[in-house]
Amino acid sequence: MAASRHANARTPRQSAEFGRWPFWRRWFGQRSEKFAAKYLRRIGFKIIAANLADQFGELDLIARDGDVIVVIEVRSKVDPDPQVAANSVDFNKQKRITEATLRFLSRSGLLGQTVRFDVLALGWPANVSEPAVLHIKNAFEATGRFQMFS
Repeated sequence: MAASRHANARTPRQSAEFGRWPFWRRWFGQRSEKFAAKYLRRIGFKIIAANLADQFGELDLIARDGDVIVVIEVRSKVDPDPQVAANSVDFNKQKRITEATLRFLSRSGLLGQTVRFDVLALGWPANVSEPAVLHIKNAFEATGRFQMFS
């Protein structure tokens, strides 16, 4: 019976629960990344690129902090505690970020540069105009089989 259903057909419950979620998630993510870029500029970072994506992964923000290239993973949750968002950057996410960074550095001719991985976590409940910010510098080392060297 399930095979006869149209592949894109949704039950009323699925439509109500998930129909608007992708839009809201994109909007919330974009708002968070814009805030993160503004925050980083205020503390002296120079934003080089945002939302760099290829078929294998994405990097949220790339910036310069002095002579160091900083890859910033922006995480945000509706929870008021930004640590909740920061905790979502697990080993697998670190590995994907490392691999995407190597591809970016290779394409850009920047493989010899010093690189740091930061996490900028935002706790952004619906009733506040600005989030609580947790900026973790050197949040993790390059991870996986494509570890970088200095």
